[in-house]
Amino acid sequence: MRAVITGGAGFLGSHLCDRMIAEGWEVLCLDNLITGVDSNIAHLLDHPRFQFRRQDVTHYIDVSGPVDYVLHFASPASPVDYLKLPIQTLKVGALGTHNTLGLALAKKAKYLLASTSECYGDPEVTPQPESYWGHVNPIGPRGVYDEAKRFAEAMTMAYHRARGVDTRIVRIFNTYGPRMRLNDGRALPNFVHQALTGQPITVYGDGRQTRSFCYVSDLIEGIWRLMHADEHEPVNLGNPQEITILEFAERVRALTGSNVPIVFRPLPHDDPKRRCPDITKARRLLQWEPKVGLEEGLRQTLAHFRRQFEHSRR
Repeated sequence: MRAVITGGAGFLGSHLCDRMIAEGWEVLCLDNLITGVDSNIAHLLDHPRFQFRRQDVTHYIDVSGPVDYVLHFASPASPVDYLKLPIQTLKVGALGTHNTLGLALAKKAKYLLASTSECYGDPEVTPQPESYWGHVNPIGPRGVYDEAKRFAEAMTMAYHRARGVDTRIVRIFNTYGPRMRLNDGRALPNFVHQALTGQPITVYGDGRQTRSFCYVSDLIEGIWRLMHADEHEPVNLGNPQEITILEFAERVRALTGSNVPIVFRPLPHDDPKRRCPDITKARRLLQWEPKVGLEEGLRQTLAHFRRQFEHSRR
């Protein structure tokens, strides 16, 4: 079996490459390294079943030989990245999705789209079930990511209905773990970077907005199960245990052993006040739910960040 994984040098994509190789698949990883990091896949480069190609998937994708699965994970995913790269974010959601679906159609391959909980915007319903259509500002600064993914979902369903492509859509909620970039703009890397460098930990708003954090190994297991399920409409994957951002900052500060202060800054435009998945569908369809607790996951992630931090100082 052979898979093409776009964004395969990114945080989630690289873990997915690991899982596919471990399961005996051949993997072709496509990434233009605009936010991905080649060190994430360095350990795979000499593997006989792994191939890396530097490519922007908004351009035509030419893959020789058979392909059994196309998994589209290419996209800036943190607010810092997609606010800095708004056009690229829209293009990879639109053109990149079109090109990867075209590849799946041509190869008669199955297809999985990595979508996002951002499709729900600043939700008026909590927890968010897949049936909720969302509350999104299409012209706000975050709209470049939200709408790119919503369009990608619409195109994926169109290829399924009109062209018969065997598609899957996963809506990914906040996920953390090794290989996140320090200070990449998401809460956990920011908090850890600030704690390790002795800077005040920055919390936006009053810190009472909530998120739910899923450890990366749990998410990859859910994706693996969804790949093999007979379901074409979106499926939420995430941890339904909500925590306030302020409490999360305090957890990180305690685990790092830091005594830096927590400072408050204005809430960014359209920042969601609550974010929590309803995973009823995943439990029923995939017999899946998160296994790794926040304390254990944070300890493993912090160990990785410490190594990354020490390496950057050499």
